[in-house]
Amino acid sequence: MRLRLVLTLLAACSGTVPATAEPWRDGFVPRIEALALMQTLNASLLASRSATATLEKWCADHKMSAEPTIVARRVAGIEQQPSAETRRRLDVSDAEPVKYRRVQLACGDHVLSEADNWYVPGRLSDEMNRTLETTETPFGKAIAPLQPFRRTIDMKMRWSPLPEGWELSTVPTASPEKTNGALSIPHDLFEHTAIVYARDQRPLSEVHETYTREILDFPAPLAGAPPERVLQ
Repeated sequence: MRLRLVLTLLAACSGTVPATAEPWRDGFVPRIEALALMQTLNASLLASRSATATLEKWCADHKMSAEPTIVARRVAGIEQQPSAETRRRLDVSDAEPVKYRRVQLACGDHVLSEADNWYVPGRLSDEMNRTLETTETPFGKAIAPLQPFRRTIDMKMRWSPLPEGWELSTVPTASPEKTNGALSIPHDLFEHTAIVYARDQRPLSEVHETYTREILDFPAPLAGAPPERVLQ
């Protein structure tokens, strides 16, 4: 534990981070820590105008990359037509074009979320459309001149580190001897569906985002460390 603390402090002082974070250990306290971090990011996203900006801050705060910049890695070969409900929410007719873009929002080597985005190209400038079609620029950055904001219309938790009714149970939440000591974290943690609007309240896109376990790709908080270390 002391060695791990020293290595973490040295990394923080030097501005570098380990290439691969040590796997989270299973146990009651690490599960509470994972849940608290998930809920912190979830609340920040729900309150934010921009998921990209929130993820960049998350990446920077947790020193997950030397360049904490979000890029939208295009996923080719997938096409999904907008549903009738999506067209209704975007306030477009059946004849009006709606384009689809699937991306992985990554910071360094960490894919923090996977997003399906249906957007109305006729409400964007030619330059914005070109940027979305030919670059890895996140949607929010590409349309920044429109001063976009988002409204979340649905949120689902896909995983909870603590089982339902854990507060009433006397049985340990985890059995480290059955998990080789590592906390098993599924790929999908939580999902958001949101509508992105321009400053004039005109809907521009509908986005469905799945936030992945890689949002926790940094050393787990040091259980048992002094309180000032945990709170910093």
